[in-house]
Amino acid sequence: MKTIIKSIALGLFLLLMSVQSNAKTLQAMLSYATFWSPANNSYLETYLAVSGNSIACVKNASNKYQGTIEVTMIFKQNDVVKDFKKFNLLSPEIEDTLNSDFNFIDQQRFALPSGIYDFEITIADLNQKGSKFSTVEKVNISFSESKIVLSGTQLVESVKPTTDVTILSKSGYDLVPYVFDFYPENIKKLTFYAEIYNAQKVLGDKEAFLVSAFIESFETGKALSNFLTNKREAAKLVNPVLMNFDISKLPSGNYNLVIEVRDKKNQLLETNKTFFQRSNPSVQFEISDLSSVAVENTFVAKYSNIDTLRDYVKSLSPIATESERGFIRSYVKSSDITTLQQFFLSFWLNRSATEPMKLWFEYNTQVESCDRMFGMKVKKGYETDRGRVYLQYGPPNSIDESKSEPWAYPYQIWQYYTLKNQSNKKFVFYNTNFAGNDYELLHSDALGEVYNSQWQLMLHSKMEPTNNPDQRDVTPHWGSKSSDYWNNRK
Repeated sequence: MKTIIKSIALGLFLLLMSVQSNAKTLQAMLSYATFWSPANNSYLETYLAVSGNSIACVKNASNKYQGTIEVTMIFKQNDVVKDFKKFNLLSPEIEDTLNSDFNFIDQQRFALPSGIYDFEITIADLNQKGSKFSTVEKVNISFSESKIVLSGTQLVESVKPTTDVTILSKSGYDLVPYVFDFYPENIKKLTFYAEIYNAQKVLGDKEAFLVSAFIESFETGKALSNFLTNKREAAKLVNPVLMNFDISKLPSGNYNLVIEVRDKKNQLLETNKTFFQRSNPSVQFEISDLSSVAVENTFVAKYSNIDTLRDYVKSLSPIATESERGFIRSYVKSSDITTLQQFFLSFWLNRSATEPMKLWFEYNTQVESCDRMFGMKVKKGYETDRGRVYLQYGPPNSIDESKSEPWAYPYQIWQYYTLKNQSNKKFVFYNTNFAGNDYELLHSDALGEVYNSQWQLMLHSKMEPTNNPDQRDVTPHWGSKSSDYWNNRK
């Protein structure tokens, strides 16, 4: 099994970029995945999608409307540029600027040896002033020569057999990337591609092994029994994996797409997880599913006060799946005590079939601590943003706090060294009311959390007299520590 850092490095990374200009908000999504080939060794692919609604289109030589996005991608090691590309990405031509409801994509490849890189990407709409956006992320490329390794996972929008080899071509197929980690209700299929390396070397030529793919809950790590597929493979130099799931019945929520490689003895050799979100309002939590849950002679049977039980159930929301949150939102006030007991017991049995009571007691201790730290007269601790993060992920490794910067609202920046197979993730909370203890989550770089590229602008907006982002300037404010706190990677 891979280390935490490695599993993230070889997985799919997604970054939402959004920047406000005078006219529109430029919106783009970037993902990347790492691969290896016998001819080119390791390489990294980038997938960039830009929203047509967020760009300015002007008439071109063909008398049609078209947008132009300038993209710069730079890979550095110790401030030394190892590879870069700068290019203009053109949108499709349209007859009318009202018909811009589309996404246009770009795919690039970079041949990069194993190592850790600073990946800097800058995008700008050349037809809009003030639309430039830049960010830097760490990229870890690491392929072992002696162990079975999985590539990154590429989410795929469409597949067709290759006729002419292009940058979209892999293993005899042209794969149009699905850049987003969000699947709306109208998308019924999740298609993905990955590659397995060194199976021939480790197991022997044409030796049989098993590839499994399944969907698991991001919150609980529990595999969903209806979303599992297995495939027997014969070991080769490179074994491609192209699979799909029908997600028409997958409830709304946060999930991991998991790929596993096992030998004939069912020993796990390699695994890779890719985060995604699903919105599927038509699939709702069914109360009838609780009818078979027997609470007699369990620890839940003693909870006979309905008000206490309702509070216990509501306190589960920070660690619940989206489907479970749907029950809490819709039924906790109207359900009778038996239904609440059944839901409560089912919740903990889904997390531990052997020790549900132990898990509840441990969690409730954290709920009580959370209430002491973040609770208010009008709001329980678990109902606050800080309380939710604390209960969902545990206490942070460090907290940087500022209550009296002259140009900023009171704020805290929490840092987690490791977080659900992610490394070095942060949360920014701020208090726009100044008084009290209610801090709102403004920004985080953790999967499934609120990502706000303009968090510093909003954090320092209390003294800003203008609503024009082009006239705002955060960096020169005297006494500002937010950049130092955010960039201080302990």
